[in-house]
Amino acid sequence: MRVLQLDVEKIGYEMLKPEAGVYEETEEKRAEMDDALVLMVCVEAGDTEETGEAALKDALAFMEKTGRKRLVIYPYAHLSSNLAEPKEAVKVLEHMRRQVPKGIETKSAPFGWNKKFSIEMKGHPLAEQSRGYDSKGMGTRLKKGKAKPQGINTSIVKKSDWSGLPENDHRTIGEKLDLYSFQEVSPAMVYWHPRGFTIYKQLVAFVREKEEEYGYEEISTPAVANVALWQVSGHLDHYKDNMFSFDSGFGTLGMKPMNCPSTMLIYKSRKWSYRELPFRTAIFDKLYRSELSGAVTGLLRVKELTQDDGHIFAREDQISSEISLVLKMLSEIYGVFGMKYTAKLSTMPDDHMGDEALWDRATAALKSALEANSMDYVVKEKEGAFYGPKIDFDVLDSQNRAWQLGTIQLDYQLPTRFGLEYTGEDGKPHMPVVIHRALLGSLERFIAILVEHYQGKFPTWLAPLQVKVLPISDPHNAYAEKVLAALRKAHIRSAIDLSDRTMEYKLREAIMEKVPYALVVGKKELDAGTVAVRARSGSQKFGVKLEDFIAQVEKESRERLPAPA
Repeated sequence: MRVLQLDVEKIGYEMLKPEAGVYEETEEKRAEMDDALVLMVCVEAGDTEETGEAALKDALAFMEKTGRKRLVIYPYAHLSSNLAEPKEAVKVLEHMRRQVPKGIETKSAPFGWNKKFSIEMKGHPLAEQSRGYDSKGMGTRLKKGKAKPQGINTSIVKKSDWSGLPENDHRTIGEKLDLYSFQEVSPAMVYWHPRGFTIYKQLVAFVREKEEEYGYEEISTPAVANVALWQVSGHLDHYKDNMFSFDSGFGTLGMKPMNCPSTMLIYKSRKWSYRELPFRTAIFDKLYRSELSGAVTGLLRVKELTQDDGHIFAREDQISSEISLVLKMLSEIYGVFGMKYTAKLSTMPDDHMGDEALWDRATAALKSALEANSMDYVVKEKEGAFYGPKIDFDVLDSQNRAWQLGTIQLDYQLPTRFGLEYTGEDGKPHMPVVIHRALLGSLERFIAILVEHYQGKFPTWLAPLQVKVLPISDPHNAYAEKVLAALRKAHIRSAIDLSDRTMEYKLREAIMEKVPYALVVGKKELDAGTVAVRARSGSQKFGVKLEDFIAQVEKESRERLPAPA
């Protein structure tokens, strides 16, 4: 059995029509529920009633810890291809429903229907969890058998099929602009093509520039570590099912799903004085999360990802000023993209670690920083991380859709568990507090949002290809190549079209590629040593000196100005 567990603000679903030979009758064609735990359940071949009981037991334990009183059981076949026979699946689902204790308000979506649904997720780190259960009801990741040697199967070396998606979807746009692809041999992991990787690199360079400005020091840690590391941090109890792990001669090793535990080891590797804090670290390492196949969506949710992660080790009296600096940094970054955002303050959950008085001080510090920066916010009661309160940021894109991206979290738990210390002014050991922060969040997810936000028409500084040089005919090719060489010497991302096609065709190609500028060169430009500039908007300027055009593009890139109209 595969289960995607979602802690939601709201879920709504509507039955459209039966899509299987076996389906459950229902008179309720629409349903909604607020503040609920949703179990997206995929019943697999060999699952028994005990399998369903094990999944329900884990869900009920989560509900007890978080105080949830509403449950939705939602059949969702897309999590696996090894499906049970419909009659067996219905039997398992019916048994699960009967096992729900009294006092829990429950809705059960009927099996076998084509349904459409909408979900508003809660913002805490454990709001989405995927699990696998075997036929004995064991709530662990399904054991994998040893692979049998096989011959070369070239049929699996192919791209994922994204046909039939809307024109404004980031997968459709990305394929047309040759930005990235997904290959079936690396499920839910991105193959960055040269142009897509250019966007990725420009974003990293942008954030790095800001981090240097704000006094961060970049680090990197191994992708693999003994799982004892996540046992110390406490993540293993909550995140084991979402980790890639394997046995080796050095014990059980895991691919890191988050950066914070290994960052604690860097701090712990030496002694610290109160005068050396805050210590601000930044990291762009790859992370690996074993998501269920039905839970991944293009770039929005992947198994290999990069976060613009940061961890600040600070004294308690530095919390408010450090949070204010992160808020300022975040405002500057989102402002470059023209994105508006709102803040949510999540407070102590019922299942928390540490002293409540400490939580009160931490929450007050977050409130103080938000108010000192004149930032409006809503309070989400009891939705903080188990180790501390947090601020999450919802960003509005050009299509007025809200995306949760940045986060700031106060953490007293990891410093305690790792025994972190610094020597105070009194000469005695004190424990630092850790501020976790991500600004863009997952770079993959942010790029998906940017692709749809700009609809592929990136501003000059971010555009994979900034300029395309278009000679009118063969006699002008040599001059066009000199123009290209000058552009590249100025580090302007450029290409040239030396084909014998018509100028109309060449311009249409540049428009389809959404290049900010096309430079047309013919006899007049050759004789005068100039270029004709055609902007993506369609506006044109003739007789432009090449050095003036280069200066213009350099300014747009350096100052990260908005896209040309």
